[in-house]
Amino acid sequence: MTLLSRRNFLVSGVASTGLAACGNGVNSNGGNKIDARVDQAFNFMYQNVPGSSDLASKAVGILMMPVISKVGIIGPGGSYGRGALRINDASVDYYSATSATFGFQLGAQQYSTALFFMTDAALSDFRRSPGWTLGADAEYAVSNEGGNLGVDTTTALSPVIAVVFGQAGLIAGATIEGSKFNRIIP
Repeated sequence: MTLLSRRNFLVSGVASTGLAACGNGVNSNGGNKIDARVDQAFNFMYQNVPGSSDLASKAVGILMMPVISKVGIIGPGGSYGRGALRINDASVDYYSATSATFGFQLGAQQYSTALFFMTDAALSDFRRSPGWTLGADAEYAVSNEGGNLGVDTTTALSPVIAVVFGQAGLIAGATIEGSKFNRIIP
């Protein structure tokens, strides 16, 4: 029989808790949850955003973020969401999207977004980047209020096309410009 001192008990408890918190996602069901939400978002987009299935058929990869939550409290605000990169309808990586904002804003909003990678080079740059930020080179193919997907010849030549859809909440204007995307292990 071994007597545990308070210090030994504390050290063993912290060590086991720390090891549990450092899980790498292997054998977890986090990817399955994200994939289920991604499937629902694709179904919703195809049914409610005309032209999105045509755009998807031309894309070499699609990053679907099924739910991005945005909160603003007077000055500071931010957003966060998780999703999956799909190539040939299979999830190949999982990503988080984060952004921080400052300015007058008050409220909360949720929305979905899909990034259509139209060229192999754009997809490769995204996948190799340690933290990819959506910039001015992305083309927004749908307005924040919803509506028809306007994909013309100019838009179709863009390396990345962003589609924001399914907005719900009290902050006006869903945007993902300036969002940083990082690969995660769910």
